Amino acid sequence: MLGKLAGWEETIVALATPPGIGAIGVIRVSGSRTFEIVGKLFISKELGLQATHTMHVGLLKEGEETLDEVVLMLFRGPKSFTGEDVIEISCHGSPYILERVVRAIVHGGARLAKAGEFTQRAFLRGRLDLTQAEAVDDLIQSQTMEQARVAAQQLGGALSRVVAPVILRT
Repeated sequence: MLGKLAGWEETIVALATPPGIGAIGVIRVSGSRTFEIVGKLFISKELGLQATHTMHVGLLKEGEETLDEVVLMLFRGPKSFTGEDVIEISCHGSPYILERVVRAIVHGGARLAKAGEFTQRAFLRGRLDLTQAEAVDDLIQSQTMEQARVAAQQLGGALSRVVAPVILRT
């Protein structure tokens, strides 16, 4: 099923933090070419040799142009949010810098992710069930402590644990 979905095999990139000016902005990259694409820009270490679930500080460069000094968080699939190789890049929060880094990653072979595509990939790879996938948006949209608490519980599988035995009995 996964192989038949258009664009499934492509590496995707998107800004993971809200657009605008801030101290830090986070860019997420996911897919089979993640380490290759980001590795060409990250000149400080050979990313392919680094362990999963590690952080690395260094420079991102495209050609001779230094894009930013960044912190990378590496997650190798299947033990990542999407179940694929994922790198999260923490940059300075200038909209120009963030756009420039995203553009460099796209030039390297990724494509811009569609809204919700990271969560969709997590669902399709079995990393989240449907109630958990919907809870991601609920948590992002929450505006009160109670809304955030309920969404976090659903994301953690609370609703699924209650519903699953009922579904299995029918």
